[in-house]
Amino acid sequence: MTDGLRIVPVVDDAQVLDWQRVHNEIIPTAPLSVAEIRERLTRNVLEVAYDGDALVGCSTVRPPSDETAAAVVIARVLPAYRRRGFGSAIYQHCLDRGRQLGDGIETHILASNEEGLRFAKAQGFVEVETYLLPGDTIPFVELRLAE
Repeated sequence: MTDGLRIVPVVDDAQVLDWQRVHNEIIPTAPLSVAEIRERLTRNVLEVAYDGDALVGCSTVRPPSDETAAAVVIARVLPAYRRRGFGSAIYQHCLDRGRQLGDGIETHILASNEEGLRFAKAQGFVEVETYLLPGDTIPFVELRLAE
């Protein structure tokens, strides 16, 4: 199913816009501007995933920070491409990179994204905490991979 999947780093304007499209569709409560995405590129690994030429998803891998020794991996798949193996492939790609960067793996999922939460739990993640960003009404769920 995912034979044509390509996961590539965000390096040009078209890829920034593709990453933005996926992020903002999956997380409508915290849309990011192009400037915010460019800033994230200075500290995180941002990638986009294509099935042939069709945009199917994006990902973020955050290295450990002062707040956590764990790397944070986030895989996002557009609704039209879910349940076809793309999420698993993108997640595995992020997981491999995250394991190179940190001691442990975490992910953060918008609480209203029930499919994303089910997927993470099926991969072995357990809920650590729920938090609300300033001005938001829908919380994020922080999960840690139980290894």
